[in-house]
Amino acid sequence: MPKRKDLKSILLIGSGPIIIGQACEFDYAGSQALRSLREDGIETVLINSNPATIMTDPTMADHVYLKPLTTKSIIEILEKHPNIDAVLPTMGGQTALNLCIEADEKGIWEEFGIEIIGVDIDAINITEDREQFRELMLKIGIPMAPQATATSFLKGKEIAQEFGFPLVIRASYTLGGAGASIVYKPENFDDHLSRGLEISPIHEVMIDKALMGWKEYELELLRDDNDNVVIICTIENMDPMGIHTGDSITVAPAMTLSDRTYQKMRDMAIKMMRSIGEFAGGCNVQFAVSPDEKEDIIAIEINPRVSRSSALASKATGYPIAKIASKLAIGYTLDELQNQITKSTSALFEPTLDYVIVKIPRWNFDKFEGSNRELGLQMKSVGEVMGIGRSFQEALHKATQSLEIKRNGLGADGKGHTDYDVIIEKLTYPSWDRVFVIYDAIQMGIPLSRIHEITKIDMWFLKQYEELYQLEKEISTHTIETLPKSLLLEAKQKGFADRQIAHMLECWESEVHKKREELSINRIYKLVDTCAAEFEAITPYYYSTFEEEVERADGTSFTENESVVTAKKKIVVLGSGPNRIGQGIEFDYCCVHGVLAAAECGYETIMINCNPETVSTDFDTADKLYFEPVFWEHIYDIICHEKPEGVIVQLGGQTALKLAEKLDKYGIKIIGTSFESLDLAEDRGSFSTLLKENNIPYPDFGVAETAEQALQLADDLDFPILVRPSYVLGGQGMKIVINKKELEEHVVDLLRKIPNNKLLLDHYLDGAIEAEADAICDGEDVYIIGIMEHIEPCGIHSGDSNGTLPPFNIGDLVLQQIKDHTKKIALALNTVGLINIQFAIKDDMVYIIEANPRASRTVPFIAKAYKEPYVNYATKVMLGEKKLSDFTFNPQLEGYAIKQPVFSFNKFPNVNKNLGPEMKSTGESILFIDSLKDDQFYELYQRRKMYLSK
Repeated sequence: MPKRKDLKSILLIGSGPIIIGQACEFDYAGSQALRSLREDGIETVLINSNPATIMTDPTMADHVYLKPLTTKSIIEILEKHPNIDAVLPTMGGQTALNLCIEADEKGIWEEFGIEIIGVDIDAINITEDREQFRELMLKIGIPMAPQATATSFLKGKEIAQEFGFPLVIRASYTLGGAGASIVYKPENFDDHLSRGLEISPIHEVMIDKALMGWKEYELELLRDDNDNVVIICTIENMDPMGIHTGDSITVAPAMTLSDRTYQKMRDMAIKMMRSIGEFAGGCNVQFAVSPDEKEDIIAIEINPRVSRSSALASKATGYPIAKIASKLAIGYTLDELQNQITKSTSALFEPTLDYVIVKIPRWNFDKFEGSNRELGLQMKSVGEVMGIGRSFQEALHKATQSLEIKRNGLGADGKGHTDYDVIIEKLTYPSWDRVFVIYDAIQMGIPLSRIHEITKIDMWFLKQYEELYQLEKEISTHTIETLPKSLLLEAKQKGFADRQIAHMLECWESEVHKKREELSINRIYKLVDTCAAEFEAITPYYYSTFEEEVERADGTSFTENESVVTAKKKIVVLGSGPNRIGQGIEFDYCCVHGVLAAAECGYETIMINCNPETVSTDFDTADKLYFEPVFWEHIYDIICHEKPEGVIVQLGGQTALKLAEKLDKYGIKIIGTSFESLDLAEDRGSFSTLLKENNIPYPDFGVAETAEQALQLADDLDFPILVRPSYVLGGQGMKIVINKKELEEHVVDLLRKIPNNKLLLDHYLDGAIEAEADAICDGEDVYIIGIMEHIEPCGIHSGDSNGTLPPFNIGDLVLQQIKDHTKKIALALNTVGLINIQFAIKDDMVYIIEANPRASRTVPFIAKAYKEPYVNYATKVMLGEKKLSDFTFNPQLEGYAIKQPVFSFNKFPNVNKNLGPEMKSTGESILFIDSLKDDQFYELYQRRKMYLSK
């Protein structure tokens, strides 16, 4: 069946601000869907309130509405676009589905003659209403765990009495496992039941008999109108049942599933998908499998939409699920569509992987002081990384190296736990670092059988860990001189970093790298090709590995490198790694724009990143994608292979910026602002000296490297004092202290966490107004792209403040100071590209808080508000292709745009929700108002006063 002729205009619902449980995966899916629909000449209309993502870029859809995700906004859009034929709600996570259902219940779709495509409303209702879903599964003969529905507290108590403990409580119509919990003891049941009923929008919970220790699997499916079904990917959770899949370490393809059980699971998944409705699109099915020889299979749930795992499955297989699902929604069948990787076979095929994928979540517990860090049924992670390798061990190591938590991989870095009781506790109560603790346990000599008994992690995975430890032990008996080539090659094939091998041999990382070069143990690059190389792949999507040399007939030896280096001039863009609080999707937006701008200037573009959730790691964003850790060793090897003109570091947040020093040291050109300038701005002391020389005011400050120095400084500075470490993002470790006791405690704690750091102590300007400016500088001229005033007082992190563009309460005198200081600082720092400067305003005097000569969190927001492609301009300036005078700036904004932070505190009920200098928000939305008389602005301003009165 070819494309439907009657669908000319489609409304796509986005997922709104990023929250825990619903992150960038849905922006990636929505971006793909929009591109896919436009390829077919369909007019696209998007509603999404998130300004930080590439999805809401004006180039992505024909009409982009940055409006609140409400039925009121939907009606406004439908009235303005009477030609819209259909709505596609499956790309925007639970938020989009819930909004679609609400609009359906209110009769909005019917009133405007809008068809729902990509899913069937009945299918959503069946899968979300646990009772209906259970009845349907039993009817079609799919086993389910014993469970029952409760819509009242009393009914819940009766069910618990009947089933006995442990029990699982799940709330209906929620996302990211909100309101779900495992209850082991009767005394904890009442609280969890009340919370589940409260969180469910329909006041309903499902209570299941807990399948603790069972193995968990997910299948990603696609179905077309002709009822062709393909299974794109099987994902195995290394963690057993009881931990939300979003918080689990997952592996693709499945490692410990027998073929017989896999075939049975496939049949069940297809039967389930066919039973829930006649729709064409994507689906995610979750199963539990008993950990014995019987391998009994029980269905957990089915999601008739693109899920969190489908972004991972797309990146893992190279099969663009969202793109194909959108095509199926408009009438195509799988056999009519092209395989995007080979361009010569059809999309009606199931990918075969000749490599292994490991996904590890990234948490931010340090931002939620006092939070319960134990992992369970409610998702708590804020991002994820993916490692690709030829073996599970290599992929696992690459994923751990991608996390950016100051670990070099598993073990061999001197940072493991050595206390038996701590290790046992962390294994018993799953923690964010359990992936490392398993290694520590083996190192300590705890038997695998005991680790398995506690964690219920399959023995196959534990044996893989044990092999890694045995190898570490063997290498540790050698020195760099005596280490045989075979052992070094094995260590590299199993993913050990040069740094880890150096730790085992007690030598320098550079010595290991040199030894590798001498023995010609070099990284080679393989294509991610979906068909295990049975058909020729044409996508430039690579991962690295190590191979044994093969001897040719003439006696020479070689390894096969599939990444062919061209003669074109190249630019590398360093990505921002996993999402976390303080460094989110905004930087991915900047990286994508950077890649596109460099391509416009005639460069071959190379992207290095390891985040499976985002558009920057799409195989057709850059000319070449290296899906690798943003970790020095990997980056250096790629640069040596590709020999680019230079590397762009100022678009990838702190992740990329931290590598500037190493790049500079190795003589690799940094595009745009030099390392010296980046370093000067980060080093709080040197930067203040620069301000002094330029007669720019700043709060009284001092630099301390010990608690003793900090206490001496306090005598001169006067409390309250703001303590800030250098080289951090998202206000990590910042705190306002009001006496010497607090100061000492905080400084001691900080220096324990970040040794050898230079701490800046500022006199905190109490009651000051905070503002920030973003600008582009070409070394001679400065253009300020936006000045924002924060509604909250100074002292609340800028990422947690409501920011107003343009300022609403600053006089001309102050505004002129901000403009003058911004220009002076940008030029004094020799900025080439973007810069963000933050100010505190007190008694009409403007003080500098800090300057960051890089893309900031607010750049996408300003670009959306003013409808100008600022990152594109800045990249062309960095590359030296253009000067500021070459651009015609024409910002358009009537009224004001307000950047509103969004928090995910509901995942951490017992956490202190007070805001301060350390950032806690997970995402943001944009609000346009015509004037300051708007009720929404007034409400925000009132809350500011409430905050001040504390």
